[in-house]
Amino acid sequence: MTLIPHNALIVVADGGGAILLRNTGKPASVVLREERRLAPENLDDDGPSGSRPEDQTQSQTDEATFAKQLSLLINKMKLAGEFDSLVLIADPQTLGQMRPILHKTVEAALIRSLAKDYTNSSFDDIAEAIAA
Repeated sequence: MTLIPHNALIVVADGGGAILLRNTGKPASVVLREERRLAPENLDDDGPSGSRPEDQTQSQTDEATFAKQLSLLINKMKLAGEFDSLVLIADPQTLGQMRPILHKTVEAALIRSLAKDYTNSSFDDIAEAIAA
């Protein structure tokens, strides 16, 4: 069983969006509260990290761009002192695109990560998955 500290930031994401949650409960009794939802923005103005493979579709490029945007936001939040502990849940592709972009301070705050898509799951299901 993983203990999730009070006020830990829980990010649940896929290539098309993310939900930022907080644990308002105790470490052994996770209670999630939604802080905000994020959607991809300015995808044409931004771009994914690294070079785009020739066989990659526009949809895949957009998902990679959003993963980069989300990673940069998490980095900014950490540097601003908005969280001490982080749980990151994302589909394997998105998680793999995010990890190289995360700042070392974010990596140090990461207490749990799950390579699964929980974006359409209930908060109770998410709480159960991260505490398991």
